[in-house]
Amino acid sequence: MSLPALRYLSAADVVAALPPLDERLKLAERTLIALADDSAELPPKLGVHPRAPSSFGHAMPALLRGPDPGGGGDLVGMKWIVGYPGNGARGLPTIFATVVLNDAATGVPLAILDGGPITAARTAAISGVVIHRFAPEPRGGSPAAAGHRVGLIGAGVQGRSHVEMVGHVLPGAILTIFARHPEHAEALAAVARATAGIAEAHVARDPREATMDADVVITAASFGPVNQVMTDDWLTPHALIVPVDYATYCSATVAHDASLFVVDELAQFLATRAAGLFEGYPDPTTTIGAAILDATGRPQSGRVVATHLGTGLADLVFGRAIVRRAAEAGLGTVIPR
Repeated sequence: MSLPALRYLSAADVVAALPPLDERLKLAERTLIALADDSAELPPKLGVHPRAPSSFGHAMPALLRGPDPGGGGDLVGMKWIVGYPGNGARGLPTIFATVVLNDAATGVPLAILDGGPITAARTAAISGVVIHRFAPEPRGGSPAAAGHRVGLIGAGVQGRSHVEMVGHVLPGAILTIFARHPEHAEALAAVARATAGIAEAHVARDPREATMDADVVITAASFGPVNQVMTDDWLTPHALIVPVDYATYCSATVAHDASLFVVDELAQFLATRAAGLFEGYPDPTTTIGAAILDATGRPQSGRVVATHLGTGLADLVFGRAIVRRAAEAGLGTVIPR
């Protein structure tokens, strides 16, 4: 029996094969539900720590069982991600990610993908699902103020990926952006003004200015010296907070005081908290996927905190969809065996 060819997709190939936004939201929701209904198997991230300061390497294997008892629709593979914060001074990216997909019946490697664009797209899509379910109603007033007010901290890759998703799930949004480098925030605000669904985009002088009047707060800052600085007094009483930068900004007190605190995957959150990255955080109320299955809606009052750490399963679900689209379009490099 001959082995199938191996398809390699570069970052440009992955971007070209990304599904449209509505499909990304469906893939994200499918992932979140799988994390809650026992159809997925994945351990907490397995990590190593190279010599470079604050560097890491994480292996994220995952399995998704499909409805076919014979395993025809199963998905198996792994994401490998390494981070070297000091690379910025060298003019190099600080994060590198690779996704490997295997044939679920035989284990034969089928595809290798640059994981960077996948990470950005799936993270924003998970946020999109959360925002769609838990964002408060926009406040009334003049027509110009009718849209949701969204505060975004961070203007890097994740910040950029979230702008497009915010415009899609919250049409008419008024966006305020803060970044440590004001020129990066200005550049992203210019992008946002040209993005469908964004009514206005402004730049904040400090992070508190970006959050203090927001209905939805997204924190997507780079990991670094800042830790748990965003406290309750930064936020409106009804805000939805979506931290995608772990506890870089959102403090444990905000999670404690929230009416609802949800995470994407419980075991990974608990393991990460045990490692000290969520010091002082409470146990989550539930997971995002369980809230979807149980039709848990937004509480009548109070804040909602929805933390998602990112799972290898999400990268695999997106990766499979991307590989299928890439094959249809003839994208990538096909390596014969």
